Amino acid sequence: MSTTTIKDNSKPSVIVMAEDDLDDRLLVKDALAESNWEADLRFVDNGEEMMDYLSHTGKYADASSAPRPSLILLDLNMPRKDGREVLREMKNRSDLKRIPVVVLTTSKADTDIDKMYELGANSFISKPIEFEALVKLMCLLAQYWLQTVELPNGK
Repeated sequence: MSTTTIKDNSKPSVIVMAEDDLDDRLLVKDALAESNWEADLRFVDNGEEMMDYLSHTGKYADASSAPRPSLILLDLNMPRKDGREVLREMKNRSDLKRIPVVVLTTSKADTDIDKMYELGANSFISKPIEFEALVKLMCLLAQYWLQTVELPNGK
């Protein structure tokens, strides 16, 4: 598979992924590396930690430890606070509502898809099972979110 390095120094490329499954984290990290998407990928374990990261509270009180993400990859089903609750909170806060959120989950349920778009998700993607499909997905996400669209500034 031929890949091209995707990098645009004029745009920030911090991606925060809310994912509680360590195997899924490793797969996404490896797929990101395989796709040559040069991004600062950070993980949080659950929805509460995602909100701490975005709000600079808890272990993320030092804002330099939690730079504003260009993109959030959000799992639906997590402990403590699920993806639905996180998205609802984000979209109700003026300082967070413009951060693009891609729901990346195992769910294919119409009710989940409808609800996440209703709450303001920018995309809903079912996680591919095969690694090569995940690499391809990461390439597409990078091309779209970091090269094609114009993202809002970090305000």
